[in-house]
Amino acid sequence: MQLLTPDLGLLLWTLIAFLVVLFILGKFAWPAIVKGLNDREKNIADSITSAEKVKLEMAQLKNDNEALLTQAREERSAMLKEAKEIKDKMINDAKDEAKIQAAKIISDAQASINQQKMAAMTDLKNQVGKLVVEVSEKVLRRELTNKADQEGYIRQLAEEVKLN
Repeated sequence: MQLLTPDLGLLLWTLIAFLVVLFILGKFAWPAIVKGLNDREKNIADSITSAEKVKLEMAQLKNDNEALLTQAREERSAMLKEAKEIKDKMINDAKDEAKIQAAKIISDAQASINQQKMAAMTDLKNQVGKLVVEVSEKVLRRELTNKADQEGYIRQLAEEVKLN
């Protein structure tokens, strides 16, 4: 029961010891503890602010990266479109050039054919003319009195011409 009801002296000495410890702690320890807690609180607040700034910067960088990716995609798309247009233009130019060359070759061939045809026709006319002259000469040399003999002779000459 003594523990539950202590003496006045014990209470006094306990109070004095408590006050001395409280004074020493208040004089030396509490300012250092409070300063440490304030520094830590300030450090935590600065870290949170810094983290928020970094978070905002990261969001800005992400947006910039997205914009750069979009721009790069657009540029790639434009380059592919331009390359396709150039390819199509080159193909069309080559086709047009081939058509022009083919038309030139065809016209040259037709001109050559017409020239050869005209030369052949001229040669043929010359040969027919010579034959007509020869036949006429032979008919006139022979003075035939009989018309039937004359027609027979013409047929014979015509057959000779066919054989040559």
